[in-house]
Amino acid sequence: MERPDFFTLKNGEKAKLPFSNEEYNQRLNKLRSIMDKDNLDMIILTSMHNIAYYSGFIYCSFGRPYGCIITENKIVTISANIDASQPWRRSHCENIIYTDWKKDNFLKAISSIINENEIPKNIGIENDHITLEMNEKIQSIFSASALTDISKKLMKLRMIKSKEEIEIIKNGARIADIGGEEIVKNIKEGATELEIAITGRDKMEKEIAKTYPNAEYMDTWVWFQSGINTDGAHNPKTNRKLVNGDILSLNTFPMISGYYTALERTLFLDNVNDESLKAWEANVKVHKRGLELIKPGVKCSDICNELNELFAELGYLQYRTFGYGHSFGVLSHFYGREAGLELREDIDTVLEENMVISMEPMILIPEGNPGAGGYREHDILVIGKDRSENITKFPFGPEHNVIKG
Repeated sequence: MERPDFFTLKNGEKAKLPFSNEEYNQRLNKLRSIMDKDNLDMIILTSMHNIAYYSGFIYCSFGRPYGCIITENKIVTISANIDASQPWRRSHCENIIYTDWKKDNFLKAISSIINENEIPKNIGIENDHITLEMNEKIQSIFSASALTDISKKLMKLRMIKSKEEIEIIKNGARIADIGGEEIVKNIKEGATELEIAITGRDKMEKEIAKTYPNAEYMDTWVWFQSGINTDGAHNPKTNRKLVNGDILSLNTFPMISGYYTALERTLFLDNVNDESLKAWEANVKVHKRGLELIKPGVKCSDICNELNELFAELGYLQYRTFGYGHSFGVLSHFYGREAGLELREDIDTVLEENMVISMEPMILIPEGNPGAGGYREHDILVIGKDRSENITKFPFGPEHNVIKG
């Protein structure tokens, strides 16, 4: 029996996607404008975030390559046979499935999209994602083509959010708050980080399903940390039991069709000692000032520098651990990081209307020192024409978050 190297399968009906057809077409039009300006005949996307952004499909690689091929008049996703027709149902475009029976069938599927008399002279690729091995393989099948990195230009396009994106992000922030409220209800001495985190995650999953009944549900999670485990912003939850007087860190991360949002709050269980209160109040003061500084026309590095000065005045600058905030969009935090929009000393991007960015100062006082622990707050802001809107509503600070369990 002759088994195919690749094929198409339209099993079922197209699913309702998170964005309208008009939205996807607008994204493609902007991308094709870059293609025209840079004389690119074809783009080969390989990253999870850009494939999702332009097609609607979120892949799970399991070691297999995935792609989205964009030309002047085509957009086609390339997916592995293990996913069957789900990539076609969950995308705004056509799909080709490649099989595992022979080596490099992924590349053969890409080649099938291009007519023999239309070999591309210039191909755009993502240098911040594509492996050296895949780069070499693409060059081998398109030996007469020049490969050009377009990753930074793609990132800049994603940094400005559409109305439809902002609507999803606002709902995500609302659902993050709901998760936080559920967590607070379950905080008590003797409960474990894991037990408490599960309550917040389940609450958010149900609210996402209620708000978006046609979505795919994946990767919503909670990091709930206590004691020494608060020292890292991305520390996983553990089975540690809470003790009165613990410093706590609440972190909720709902994902809606690939769009992450986040809520992060410092809390204390039952009581807070004087040194911890002093550190907490210092971080809150910086957080409040940061929220005031985020507005259109302001340079990211300028915000960072002013907050550094404030931390220095308060005596806590040496305890800072990372930047003051970052962009939110498709597959943030991890996969789709828009590194050009972060509140750091080395980022001079000017805030513009329809950017979305967090304010999240953090300080870490090491174990054995007065006030030991990791302190952080996290709000998300949408940049408007004249001002910014804080879409996080969960309260912060000692007056709200000393929890009587």
